Amino acid sequence: MKIHFIGIGGIGISGLAQYMRYKGHEISGSDIAETLITQKLRKLGISITIPHDASAINKQDLVVHSAIIRPDNPEIVAAKAKGIEVLARREALPQILGDLKVYAVAGAHGKSTTTAILTAIMDGSAIIGAESKAFGSNVRYDDTNDVMIFEADESDGSFLNSNPHCAIVINAEPEHMEYYDYNYELFYESYKTFIKSAPCRVLNAEDPFLSKLVGDIEAQWLYPSRDITNIEYILIKDEPHTRFTLRDLGSFDVWGFGKHIALDASLAILAAHESMDIETIREKILTFKGIKKRFDIVGVEDDSVIIDDYGHHPTEIKATFESVKEYAHLKGFDKITAIWQPHKYSRTIDNLEEFINCFEGAQELIILPVWSAGEAKREIDFAEKFKRYNLTMADKIKRANNTISVIKDKEELKTLDKGLIIGFGAGDLTYQIRGAV
Repeated sequence: MKIHFIGIGGIGISGLAQYMRYKGHEISGSDIAETLITQKLRKLGISITIPHDASAINKQDLVVHSAIIRPDNPEIVAAKAKGIEVLARREALPQILGDLKVYAVAGAHGKSTTTAILTAIMDGSAIIGAESKAFGSNVRYDDTNDVMIFEADESDGSFLNSNPHCAIVINAEPEHMEYYDYNYELFYESYKTFIKSAPCRVLNAEDPFLSKLVGDIEAQWLYPSRDITNIEYILIKDEPHTRFTLRDLGSFDVWGFGKHIALDASLAILAAHESMDIETIREKILTFKGIKKRFDIVGVEDDSVIIDDYGHHPTEIKATFESVKEYAHLKGFDKITAIWQPHKYSRTIDNLEEFINCFEGAQELIILPVWSAGEAKREIDFAEKFKRYNLTMADKIKRANNTISVIKDKEELKTLDKGLIIGFGAGDLTYQIRGAV
């Protein structure tokens, strides 16, 4: 088939596009602006139109678009005028995943890490919502079996169409509530439907919502507080690792720091154990090297470390910050500087109190303008709300070698070159902190 993906610069859509190209289909795509993802897709031989334009539609068999693409998008209008089938991502998933044995990982946070750990353990194809550093992509193609390890997304309800053989759910914390019209009953029912659609289920029994299903749903239930023990943090070749004991299965080492890493790894181990022996799992989990933009160490000097982290929800940031403090301690650093680029006005306002509390332990907090992700601007008094911190409001940062300049009104306010410096956000902060812009 000839398939065109609108919004191909998004991590989810790009994953589907790459996978279908590996399957032998002719792929094209478009997006509003050039990004590192679109540049990488071009190198794979995928034709991409920037920005969206009706001329991109020419004799395709199918057009797939991301959830944020509007019905009046010129390419959607052109495709429908030519009688080409147009599907939202969630509608296309049954065609893409329908004949595969899908291990679908869901949750408000932790799903990219869990999916990548499971991908390290198991053979099969994979589509992850972040780039695995083990193989330098968010997609792995394996035509030797029918296993698909898939990061399932609740943000547009598409996880309901992921055809799960095994549903792995880390948590069911309310997120993307605008899609569910802030109807919590609808949100939780969607999770329940997703779980029940899978014959194999691996669930976190201590999540507030999932705990209510214990006894009603047959599953491999993980009780983190008692099933995961002897947690310790170690450096292996200066890289962070968490060592832990899982039930009576012995000890495991996994890349990353934190109880949340042990939880993610444990769910992946239990899911893989359905079809794999535990010694093979113990060996293969060591091939997990983290994922890009998740506690991603992007600069190291004797007296400083720079870390890029995708965390954009307060629960994610709080969990990662615990790891940050442990890593700083092991490295002998006295200062932690957090740089935060809030992601979406709606998420920031809906979780403002949690955001205010999640940076505890930072000696300095730098807040950049909200990355709107297309939302209309709304007023948030960050200076007042976060005044208890050693706070700097800035426009952007610039990196040169292992030094970061903090910029406000085109002037340099200060430089950061000591201690542990970590950036949080799902916008373009990742490029700023890597020195790519």
